[in-house]
Parts: sequence; C-alpha cells; structure tokens
Amino acid sequence: MFRSIFSRLAAIFVLIIVFSFTMITFIITSLVGDYAVSIKTETVIDTAASAKRVIELAYSEEAEYDSSIVRGMLSAPINSNQVKAFITDPSGKILFCDENNNDDMVGKTVASDIMLVALSTDGYSGLTDLGGVFDSVNIASAFPIVSPNGETLAGVFVYTDSHAETEMLTSLVRTIVLSTMWVLIAMLLAIYFVSERTIGPLKSMSRAAKQFASGKLDVRVHVSGSDEIAELAAAFNSMAESIASMEKMRSSFLGNVSHDLRTPMTTISGFVDGILDGTIPEDKHEYYLRIISSEVKRLSRLVSALLDISRIQAGERKFKPEYFDICEMARQIVISFEQLIENKGLNVTFDMEKDTMNAYADVDAIHQVLYNICDNAVKFSRDGGELRIKVYSADKKVHVAVYNEGKGIPAEDIPYVFDRFYKSDKSRSLDRTGVGLGLYISRSVMEAHGERIEVRSKYGEYCEFEFTLREGKEQRTRTLDLNLTERR
Repeated sequence: MFRSIFSRLAAIFVLIIVFSFTMITFIITSLVGDYAVSIKTETVIDTAASAKRVIELAYSEEAEYDSSIVRGMLSAPINSNQVKAFITDPSGKILFCDENNNDDMVGKTVASDIMLVALSTDGYSGLTDLGGVFDSVNIASAFPIVSPNGETLAGVFVYTDSHAETEMLTSLVRTIVLSTMWVLIAMLLAIYFVSERTIGPLKSMSRAAKQFASGKLDVRVHVSGSDEIAELAAAFNSMAESIASMEKMRSSFLGNVSHDLRTPMTTISGFVDGILDGTIPEDKHEYYLRIISSEVKRLSRLVSALLDISRIQAGERKFKPEYFDICEMARQIVISFEQLIENKGLNVTFDMEKDTMNAYADVDAIHQVLYNICDNAVKFSRDGGELRIKVYSADKKVHVAVYNEGKGIPAEDIPYVFDRFYKSDKSRSLDRTGVGLGLYISRSVMEAHGERIEVRSKYGEYCEFEFTLREGKEQRTRTLDLNLTERR
C-alpha cells in the first residue's frame, strides 16, 4: 500500500499530526471547559448567597414574609440575563421566579434529595436538572431562607445554563480542526517537494545503476547542490569512474597476460618440436634449451605474480617483521642488475646517510618491493642516464628513494601507476616481460606495513619512487643472504 517514500512519509506525518492535534484538542477543551464551569459555579454560588442575605434582611426589616417584597428583593442581586433565580417553599415547590425570568417553572417541584441539601446550612451547588425542573443540565446553587427566629421559610435557587460553554468549546474544536487541516495541507506539500528533490536524484541513480549493470560503463548522474544526495551522486560517479577504469585495465591485463602466456609457450613449443623432429641441429640444442629455460622462468614469474595478487586479495599473505640492514639490501639488489646496468652504461650512485641503516619490516616482502622498483628503474632508464639509490632517515622513518633518468611517466598516468594491471608502456616496446602487477603488489605490501609509497616524475626527464619503513635497532640486525636472481 505504501510503496513510495512520499506515501510512507505522508502517512507517518499525518498520523503524528492528527494524534498530536487530537491530544491538544482534548487537553484544551478539558481545561477550558473545567475552568468555565468553575467560574460560573463560583458566580452562581456568590449570587445565591447574596440573594439569601438580601431576602433575609428584607424579611427582618418588614417583620413578615411578603412574597411581593421578596420577589423584588430577589431580582436585586441578579445583574445578568444569563443568571436567573426562583423561590421554593420548604417542600421544594416553586413559588415564584425573579422579575427577569418567566413563570413557566412556577408550580414545579425540586427533587426532595436536592431540597434536603439546599435547606442545609452549607446549601447546594452542582450541575443538575433539579429532578426535572430544567429541560437540560444547568449550573445551580441554593441556600435556605431563615427567619430571625431560626425558622426555615423557603429556599432560594440561582442557576444558569451551560450552553454558552458548549458553544465556546464547539467553536474552539472547529478552530483546531481547521488549523489541523491547514497544517496537514502545508505538510503534504512540503513533503511532496522535499521527497521529489530527494527521490528524483535517487531515481536517476537507480536508472544509471541498471544501465551500468547492463554494461554501459560510461553512464553518469548529474550532481547538483552540496547536500547528502549530491555527495551520494558524486560517490556514485566516482565509483563508476573507478569501475570503468578497472574494466579498462582488466581488458588490458587480459591482453597482456594472453600475450605473455602465448609468446613463451609458442617459443617453447616451437623449439621443443624443432629439437624433437631434428630441425634444430644437435650442436644448437644447448643454445635453444637455454632460451626455453628463460621462457619457463618468465612464465614462472607471471604465475608467481598472479599468485601474489590472489593471496593479497584473499588476505592470506602474512608478514613477519624483523630488523635488517636496508642499505645492504639495496646494494645487493643493484649488484644483481650489474649486467643490464653495464649494457645501458648507467651511472649508478648510492646516496646513503650511513653505511648501515636498519629497518623493521618483513625482509622478503621489502626485498620484493625494492627489487620491482629497481627493475623498473633499470628497464626504463635511458642509455648513459643516472640511476640513484638514496637512503636517509627522517621523522623516525627510513626513506628509500630510487631515481632514474629516462622517459618517465606522463602526468595523466601517475594516479594509476599503483593500480592493478597498469602498464605505462602501452606499446610494450620497453617492457616485454612485465604484466603490470609489480607496483600494485608493492603498494599492497607497504599498506600492510602501515607505510607509504609514492612516485614523482617529469615526463621525458626522470622518475623517482620513494617508500618509508619503520626505523630499526642496530643491535638486532639480520645478516642478509638473499637469492637475488630469483626473488621478484
């Protein structure tokens, strides 16, 4: 029944407002009604007491009970058309009314139980019809008229109807009901416009999400304003950009992996077949077997990288930090690239703050990070360029920076350098062995250590990667003995 947000909000607010105004109406009418009855009751009692005193005074001065004199005196305290009075004999029979009242009630008899109270010293007051004297319930008060010698001569009754209060309360209720209706109308209009402002962008995002799910990754939603809905729309667009970028990199990754798998497998298959069918002379077998071995190792590195990605995503890779010399690790890694460095004629510089600088981290994981960074630095350096390894201490951290002169990274690619499947060299002319996973793994390792890794580059001139490590203690340094050629 209430499927839309507007209908749900409207139903809730209508119930709240109706309940609230109902309670307000009940409380106000009760208070006003009780107050009005209380005031009128006091007025009727005071008037009846005044009539009693006036009549008893007149009787004592005249020394006799003259009904005509009493009737005239009865009208003296009655100064309002709403308050009326009459005189009864001790039995309750109405003898006459005040001069402002008609005589329709003359001859009627007040109920005996009421008369019993009315002729008592304290008199009578309350809401009553006096046992049928009135057609409806009125506010009445009565006192006995007593002669100077203590004889009860009659009873004086003063009364007023309660219709005025009923009309006032009816008018009050009508006013509250009308106010409630106006409030409900205003509330429904407000909810409609507010809900439309809220639901409109949500509907737009829902449509965009459905299109996105169907494969249209270029769909975006319009962002307007600065409220929570606008933030949600901006977050949706950011998510869409990220997913679209990830899909683009995934496609590139699949192409790269397919190429990197197909090429060595084709090479291996071709050379093995050539050796088996005798196409390749026996004296060339060793040469081609070495090529096959290199391609197998290349496949192994690819599988290892994919396995690392899988373990990182599953949270299964555990790190065991210990103290080690990061300077010694950097020197050993650079030595492992000696042949490539000589082939390119690179000018290698070690800028170490001290010969030994200790860090606290997982040795194998940090070796993998530094090896990947140095591998890229050597691979993408220009011939004869500078390769610099800098290690220094700052803010209780060990900083490791690897700088190389070369092509660098375009500014538009820098935000994506550490993403999965990313390869800056789209043509693969410089990097024929990588699959774009090394830097993603490096960033994941540094984040797992609670450290940071960043890149600075000027396209066409240089590139520099830098990461931080927790500073270690000198006395607990591990002696490194690393297999440099296989650790990636």
